Amino acid sequence: MPKNKKSKTNNKKKDNKSNKKKYKVRNWSKYNEALKKRGMLDVYVDEYVLESWHAEPNGKRGAQPIYSDLAIEITLQFGKIFSQRLRQTEGLVISLFKLMNIDLNVPDFSTLSRRSGEITVNIPKNDKEKITAVVDSSGLKVYGEGEWKVRKHGWSKHRTWMKMHLMIDPDGEIRAANLTGNNITDADAVSGLLNQEDAEIEEFVGDGAYDKKKVYNACQRKKIKNIIIPPQKHAKIFNHGNLKREPHPRDENLRQIRKTTRKKWKEKTGYHVRSLSETAMFRFKTIFGDKLYSRDFKRQKTEFLLSISILNKMTSFGMPDSYVAV
Repeated sequence: MPKNKKSKTNNKKKDNKSNKKKYKVRNWSKYNEALKKRGMLDVYVDEYVLESWHAEPNGKRGAQPIYSDLAIEITLQFGKIFSQRLRQTEGLVISLFKLMNIDLNVPDFSTLSRRSGEITVNIPKNDKEKITAVVDSSGLKVYGEGEWKVRKHGWSKHRTWMKMHLMIDPDGEIRAANLTGNNITDADAVSGLLNQEDAEIEEFVGDGAYDKKKVYNACQRKKIKNIIIPPQKHAKIFNHGNLKREPHPRDENLRQIRKTTRKKWKEKTGYHVRSLSETAMFRFKTIFGDKLYSRDFKRQKTEFLLSISILNKMTSFGMPDSYVAV
């Protein structure tokens, strides 16, 4: 590449960095306290948990389960919070119960492994009348060798990964989550995410990967009024004006982009709220890492949903109130 072209590209990068908006946190003292709470080790066991620790007879033939689903979920949550494997998780909870003088047995690592694929994890979230659904997906490594070893000596085991799909509200709360294989596209996962939401969805925001008919159909089934998805650059109108049909939401977006510019359309519609989903992905991977340690898909899904439930509890302590610095 000629030197003048290199200098032009470097100048463009510098201009983009200089034009980038800078944000400041308005409620820093409150948010600082919320961040400290995420690391506090204040453990208490509710009376309901003590009474529900052991499983009730299920009426089926054969050996009955000793521990309830609640006991398995709580024990696994401790392991996720402190990044412990199953054996270390068992030891951790035993120590905590000793310190608290709680006379309860703790599920052993084998029971935790077996039962983790059987329990149902519900994501804790606040009751809301209306929400804005911001969606995105990212990859999670499952197993395989480290990048350094592969780069130096090549790989000897099959490397694979799963996809996590999130739907958040702009306040940072995760409203729906799903784990799928890497063969499932972002658009394929939308219907499952929307079906997890009971509140009215006023707005749907996603990047260009969601510019598919199946996504618009899923949004229209949920009666979402405002669908903000940037159409592809060479997109064509679905329903032309001479056809006696209701205007398609995608067509309206496309017409607005043609009248102005893609950049102005994004600013007008508030499309940039989509960056909050990327922030949620970054928050997830910073706290829990980018790997799933379970080998079976059912256990992987439980491990993933446990992380989501913990993350929602952490963010409920408080989130930053940001504003554009002048």
